[in-house]
Amino acid sequence: MKDKGQAVTAVDIPLDCRLNGIYGAEDLRDAFSIDLPEGTVSDPELLARFLFENQPRWIVSLMKFRDLIAAVFGLKTAKQLKALDRYQPKDRIHIFKIYESHNDEVILGENDEHLDFRLSISYRPDSGNAERPPRLIVSTVVQCHNCLGRIYIWLIAPFHRQVVRSVLRRAARIGWPQRDGPAR
Repeated sequence: MKDKGQAVTAVDIPLDCRLNGIYGAEDLRDAFSIDLPEGTVSDPELLARFLFENQPRWIVSLMKFRDLIAAVFGLKTAKQLKALDRYQPKDRIHIFKIYESHNDEVILGENDEHLDFRLSISYRPDSGNAERPPRLIVSTVVQCHNCLGRIYIWLIAPFHRQVVRSVLRRAARIGWPQRDGPAR
């Protein structure tokens, strides 16, 4: 089922999100939520794979530019991380390592010399509230280890937020995967 009018909302990272407390100090912390239509799969790992397999083209181009910046800072490039996906497909989603996988949340991320980050993709059922549809919440936390990491986060944070919003809007526009098969 395609849903063209879905709004992406900036929210607080949920209190029960597994990202809370993983870093002593955080240099970036944000979360975005989108309502899901009836019948959408509830498996957060499948939803994460769907999000990253259907990114807007401008994000693919932006990632190439990000790789240029990352190489200057000595960070892992998307190209290097994507190569790992070919050899460890069960351990990765797109360019991200899977750290934890639960029925309601998958934790992705990477550790690097300059910073570590984690990304949570969590499925939130309606919690018994008939007026509240299920939601998908994408949360991010970053811990920088040094000045280069902080400069890098300062540079990419505005893009990061637009990327998350755009990926969620695109998924809603093309149609979320359904419990009984693909939405396409």
